Amino acid sequence: MAATLLDGKAMAKAIQSEIAEEVADFIQNNATVPTLAAVLVGDDPASQVYVRNKRRSCERVGIESQMHRLPGDTSQDDLLQLIAKLNKDQTVHGILVQLPLPEQIDESQILQAINPLKDVDAFHPENVGRLVQGRPRFLPCTPHGVQQLLVRSQIETAGKHTVIVGRSDIVGKPLAAMLAARGPGGDATVTVCHSRTADLPAITRQADILVVAIGRANFVTAEMVKPGATVIDVGINRTDDGLAGDVDFNGVREVAGQVTPVPGGVGPLTVTMLLHNTLAAARLQAT
Repeated sequence: MAATLLDGKAMAKAIQSEIAEEVADFIQNNATVPTLAAVLVGDDPASQVYVRNKRRSCERVGIESQMHRLPGDTSQDDLLQLIAKLNKDQTVHGILVQLPLPEQIDESQILQAINPLKDVDAFHPENVGRLVQGRPRFLPCTPHGVQQLLVRSQIETAGKHTVIVGRSDIVGKPLAAMLAARGPGGDATVTVCHSRTADLPAITRQADILVVAIGRANFVTAEMVKPGATVIDVGINRTDDGLAGDVDFNGVREVAGQVTPVPGGVGPLTVTMLLHNTLAAARLQAT
């Protein structure tokens, strides 16, 4: 029997309806519209699509969005100056710098320059530290989307063996901390795998919940999945046949209990959690 599809698109729509109501209440009570400033350096096609989707989502829930486009040869100093200006601007509540950045710019310096109270991606070292300590200000968008998918689909995480394939700062590391934390959507036993992991299939086959975020199309096959497991595919790769995840969807859906499609799985929830964080940032700055 084929796996149940975890529909991130439908779930994102439901959460955005909740956020829209909260945004309307916030505007009424504070006479301020939550505002997200997105910064795009260069003309990477994938980044342009992501930013456009984020902007449309902002409009749907009543959040104001600003777009700051800079040429690909922008210097690090010029980008830092823009961030300093946005940090000071009291009408801007959230700042998002679209990654990746051109090679002449030090990504870590840029992320560190964003005011932690406006860091809606939760990449600033202060916000990463708070997350690891179990007292997060904001949760990073993609891991939070994964967690919401599990919680709202009533997939139990407590005591379950969760295997994460990928150790990036954006997905793997923060998700491991969140799933191991106490509380709903947490209390899991977490294993993080990566390119140096020995006998990866033996470990992925132990997973009750398998999260794949390595950026390699169709990497995880049916033989690597425990029958009945929940498989969350975070990857999105452009191939000759169109978009593909990190999981061989057609093969894995015959083995897994639940699986996310690509597109339409985690992606819509990533954008939705950005909206959630922008509203949270506006609330923090209003107090």
